Amino acid sequence: MDMLHIRGLHKRFGDKEVLKGLNLSVPEHSVFGFIGKNGAGKTTTMKAVLGLLRTDDGEIMVGGEKVVYGQTSSNRFIGYLPDVPEFYPFMTAPEYLRFCGEITGGKRSENEKRSKELLELVGLGDETHRIRGFSRGMKQRLGIAQALLNRPRLLICDEPTSALDPVGRKEILDILLAVREQTTVLFSTHILSDVERICTDVAFLNDGVVSIQGKLSDVKSIYRSDEYLLEVERKEDIQGLMRAFRFMRQRADYVLAFHEKDHALFDVLRYVTEGRVSLSKLERVEPTLESLFMEVVEK
Repeated sequence: MDMLHIRGLHKRFGDKEVLKGLNLSVPEHSVFGFIGKNGAGKTTTMKAVLGLLRTDDGEIMVGGEKVVYGQTSSNRFIGYLPDVPEFYPFMTAPEYLRFCGEITGGKRSENEKRSKELLELVGLGDETHRIRGFSRGMKQRLGIAQALLNRPRLLICDEPTSALDPVGRKEILDILLAVREQTTVLFSTHILSDVERICTDVAFLNDGVVSIQGKLSDVKSIYRSDEYLLEVERKEDIQGLMRAFRFMRQRADYVLAFHEKDHALFDVLRYVTEGRVSLSKLERVEPTLESLFMEVVEK
């Protein structure tokens, strides 16, 4: 089942059309990476999902319920972390979560228990300082705790790691991965290594539409490269291979690269066998998200 389904979404700001018929499906209990350049329309899409932005055309469904601009009943399913969350700086983290729980009308005892549980989850269980003294990473972690307070079925995070150092990024990614059993996670980003680390599913947003989407493993398999790397043990074998296969290119002292469209793998292996070439390694080059994204962007 899809927790979020978007069909034919259009949005124009003046003479600039940002979304041009966007289609997106986010499976339940996935960690979904929504990938795009800065300014590609990721935040616009998320605001539309939250019912905070009037769209020109299209349909958005969250948990099977249609999203209607200005009538945000579907937001009871959603927890949201903006790219720069804001807090009352004079409060402590427990005070802030208790305050948020009171606003939503929960019982005080349940709010206390849930707040303590979430602060432990995000690594702020022993933090007693006021929020004004929090680092950017600590604020992001508190923001995730607040977004999870009402046990949402969909957690939306807008660029949650973009301004963090490597340690802060790791902490946020670990939390997002840990909450997958509780909720579906959708996070927008342009940091492709973050997506490769924790995501089960991905979508590439480019020029107002989603160009590629699906299971991360399936996407990599479909767009698998036909390039091979051949590593030999003797440096003198390099020139022989390059003479026999004119499209081979040297990548390092003992490493050659070739594409199967230029040289059949069977022919290369036959030469290696008949010429008694000592191989250290032969491997197909696996596509990276970066290479796939650049291919999408440059089309």
